[in-house]
Amino acid sequence: MKVTAIPLPEPSALHARREPGDFLDCYSVQSDLPVRDAANIIVDFPSWAQFLLVIRRIITAPFGLDNDGPEAADKMGVFPVESETETEVVAGFDDKHLNFRVSVLKHDGRISLATWVAPHNIGGRLYLAAIMPFHIAIAKDALRRVARAESPTGQMRT
Repeated sequence: MKVTAIPLPEPSALHARREPGDFLDCYSVQSDLPVRDAANIIVDFPSWAQFLLVIRRIITAPFGLDNDGPEAADKMGVFPVESETETEVVAGFDDKHLNFRVSVLKHDGRISLATWVAPHNIGGRLYLAAIMPFHIAIAKDALRRVARAESPTGQMRT
């Protein structure tokens, strides 16, 4: 159930977005879950992460940042789904301070969670720096929950 930091796997659609100066991280865990099932687990935040999001909402409200994401027919949590294949779901949106997308990718018996961020200005870079420790904790916890989830064969992973 070890979560590891890895380079973004080659099949990911996020490669097409990456430019110099962008932020990109990727964590991975062994899992045989279907990609959308894993994505749904990832965005089902535990209470401590929901509390952090409430604090984020309060702090960012005066700056007019989007806390709920734009309307969309298909969402993964608050994130509009941009694309979905059998092996990858990409979701996210563009905001005043930065553009971001998350990718949940199934590849080589693993589920990977990647985050791409393109800050627009100093506000975006400061925001990214401020949330980074929380982002890492939430991402790693999400993948640990994916690793513990029931596989399609009905067996619990240990």
